[in-house]
Parts: sequence; C-alpha cells; structure tokens
Amino acid sequence: MAESAAPARPDAEEGLGFSHREIMVTMSGLVIAMLLAQLDNMIVAPALPTIVGDLGGLEHLSWVTTGYILATTIATPIWGKLGDLFGRRITFVAAVALFLVGSVLCGMAHNMAELVAFRGVQGLGAGGLIVGVLSIIGEMIPPRDRSRYQGVMMAVMPVAMIGGPLIGGFITDHLSWRWAFYVNLPLGIVTLVVSWITLARLPKGKGAARIDWLGTALLTVWITALVLITTWGGTEYDWTSPQILGLIALTLAGLVAFILVERRQAEPIMPLRVFKSRNFTLAGAIAFISGFALFGAIGYLPQYQQFVQGSSATNSGLLLMPMMASVMVVSILVGNLIGRTGRYRIYPIAGSALVVLGMFLFSTVDLHTSKTLTALYMVILGAGMGGIMQPSTLIAQNSLEMRDIGAGTGVSTFLRNMGSSLGVSILGAIYAHHLTDSLATAGAGAGGGVSASSMTPAVMRNLPETAQHLFQQAVTDGIGPLFLWGSAVAAIGIVVALFVRHVPLRGGKPTAPAKPETPADAAA
Repeated sequence: MAESAAPARPDAEEGLGFSHREIMVTMSGLVIAMLLAQLDNMIVAPALPTIVGDLGGLEHLSWVTTGYILATTIATPIWGKLGDLFGRRITFVAAVALFLVGSVLCGMAHNMAELVAFRGVQGLGAGGLIVGVLSIIGEMIPPRDRSRYQGVMMAVMPVAMIGGPLIGGFITDHLSWRWAFYVNLPLGIVTLVVSWITLARLPKGKGAARIDWLGTALLTVWITALVLITTWGGTEYDWTSPQILGLIALTLAGLVAFILVERRQAEPIMPLRVFKSRNFTLAGAIAFISGFALFGAIGYLPQYQQFVQGSSATNSGLLLMPMMASVMVVSILVGNLIGRTGRYRIYPIAGSALVVLGMFLFSTVDLHTSKTLTALYMVILGAGMGGIMQPSTLIAQNSLEMRDIGAGTGVSTFLRNMGSSLGVSILGAIYAHHLTDSLATAGAGAGGGVSASSMTPAVMRNLPETAQHLFQQAVTDGIGPLFLWGSAVAAIGIVVALFVRHVPLRGGKPTAPAKPETPADAAA
C-alpha cells in the first residue's frame, strides 16, 4: 500500500501557530473533557447496587453499562467525521453539551428503563469527547510536538481508573447515587466555557455538507450487532444459539453493505481511503490488538486479587495503582522522547514486548503468589501499555491528510474500543470455561452449594475452608489460561509493529538521513 502524504498546507505541516501558553490554556479544557469521558463508568460502577435497590429492575442492570458502551462505540466515528465537515469547535462543544444533558437525565431517572435510555444519550455525547480531544490536538499541534501533549492526555486514564471508584463509592455512601451523574456538571460547564473561548481559532469547517445517512445507519446496525454478540455471547445466550448466530450473520451482512456504500459516497462517515496508508492500517491493528489483549485481560485481574489474594472490592481502583502509575509515567516519558528525537517506531515494538512479558508472567500466578510480585507484573504491563497507546495514535494521525484527521482519529479510537469489547467477552469466556471445569473436576460439592456465577468474595469467606481453597484454585485455573491467550494475541502486536515504517513527523526538523524518506519509500 502506498503511504499517503498530507498535502502541503501550513495547518497540516506546522499546526495552527498556537503558542505553548495558548496550547496549555486550551489543554485545560481538553483534559477535563478527557477526564469526564474516562471517569464516568468508573464513578457509576460502585453506585450500581444502590441504584438497583432504589429503582428496581435488576434484570436490566447490565444494560446500564452496555447501553452506554454501545452508544459510545456507534458515535465515535460519526463525531470524528462531523468534526471534519463542520469544524472541531462546534462539534466538540455539542458533544460535551449532549453528554451533560444525558448526565442530568440519568440523575433524574425514576426507573431502570429511563436510566438505560438516558445512559444511551450520555454515551452518544461521550463518543465525541475522546475523539474530539485527540482530533483537536491533531489539528492545532504539528505531529513532531504533538506527542508531548498527547502523553499528558493518555496519563488521564490511570487517574480516572484509580480515582473513579473511590469518588463513586464516597458519593454513594455520603450523598446519593444521583450525584454520581450530577458530578459531571461542574466539570462539564468549565469544559464548555474554556473550549468555546480557546478553540475560536480552529477552522470553521465547510459550513454545509451532505450527511452520509445510509452509511451512518449501516454503521449503527453492524456495530450494534457486534457489541450485542460480545455482550450476550456466553452469558445471556450460548455461542451457538440462534440469537448469537443470527447476530453474527447480521454483523457480516451489515459490514459488507457498509463497505460497499462507503466506497461510493462523496463524504463517507468512515472514509475507507484512510486505510490506503500502510502505517495508518498498522497503527489501527496495533490499537485493536492492544485493546483486545490488555483491557480484556486486566478486566478480570480483580477476580484473582479479591478471591485469591483477599483484597477488598471497595479499594478495587487502588488494586491497579502500580499498573496505572506505570502507564502515566511511561506515556509522559515516551511523549517527551518522541518530541525531542522525532523517532517513534521503537515504542510500539518495545511496548508490545513488555505487554507479552507482563501477561505471560500473570499466567504463572498461583495460590501463593504475593501481592508484591503481582504489583511488579502490573508495572511491566503498565509500561507496555504506556509505550503503545499514544504512539499508535500519533502514527495514525501522521499518516492522515488534514481533511481526514477527525474521521481517521475516530476510526483508530473505534478499533481500540472494539478490540477491548471483543477481548472482554472472548477472554472472559476462556476464564469462565476453565473456572467451571475446575469446579466440576473438584466435585459437585466443592463450591459449598454456591454456583460460580453467584459467588462473591463475601460469600466465599463464609464457606468452609476446604470449599474456599477449591474455589480459589478454580479462579487461579481460569486466570492462567486467560493471560496466556492474552499474551499470545499481544505477541501478534509485536509482529504488526515491526512492519511500521518511519515516516518523519510533520512540523519538526527532519530526523531522517541525507535522503529524506518519501511516502513511496515507506510503502516499500
């Protein structure tokens, strides 16, 4: 594939001429927006048991999260394209406003059905927050300098994962679960004001354009079907059930129809031309693989920490602190190094290797592995994550023309989200299979009369010591294969990263040798 080159436009090569002070003022609003997007689910999770007790509707509990994720996934590429068409400022402010409206409605919900619907509204807005932040940075800062600022943005994630559950638990215990949603308002209002003022210099967009409604509808159909597969498969329905097989058929048919339609559209909601760039395609594959392996595996790490190591569920955010601190430090360090040297190719390779190592080490844990040792494994995993996340976004954006910066960033974010969703479901199915097989092998009475699906740390502590030991062994038997498969998938990321070619970052001093590398060279 030919590596597409950005047109020789000042805004593409040198950013928009923002001074460091102007960038930092603008970043204050963008950081808050990124924090809003990352914090929401983390804050809401500790409140869910109280919400169910207040509103009822236990059978709809999973949809409080699923509805939000589904809406966010669908909206991400759409917001990215709308930013390209109508300008980043107006679409970003609209996304923040929609997110805040959804937050208010969630706090005012009178029953579970209303809450699920309003979470969908909130998710539609959230889809525009992350892609909006990354696209704005991509437009106003040249790639050579962009890495330093994106590193700061990526460091927001560990803050959210650590602080979210603690804030959510405090709000639920001392105020009301409704404030888990209302807490978004002051932060969101600050974001709206700062963004509206500081983003005035961004290009206005075309002002008028034909919306790709058919492409949007088909995108919604196949993404919805795919998310439902990953949500329901192995839990609500068996993987071979008519419902799941029907959704698989709908996903494939919708995807094929979507591709055919997008190839003919003048302004497609997801321009397929971005995949003509080899580096963009490879960066998207790295984002998908890292999302699948990392988030799919670490989502089940608290199971081991709580059931086997006896850690408190209340402090679940703190359990991941070594990993999140490592992500934050490495993300900032990598961003600064890329900004100084202009070299980026080594980081996703090294990051993927560290992820493989960290996940393989977790596949070796047993009943006697210490918390100190698992903390060390988390540091390794976090360092790998920090080496992958923002370089993959930077590589993708450096491969785009400015007209596609929003849509391309949306595609990259979308691929990471879809990888995470598939990883959680598939690796979760591996975990559940080995756990239940271990319990079955131990004997029908090994679980003390309590099924694995209804087991909680509190319930397990009330079981006889022998039953506790058998269940802990079953959890360990499930965790090992989960991380082993995750490390195998992550190893594919190393292979993919090796094919990334160094294309000099625009907007900085060339770092290539005497003969500059051209897009044609990159495709060789």
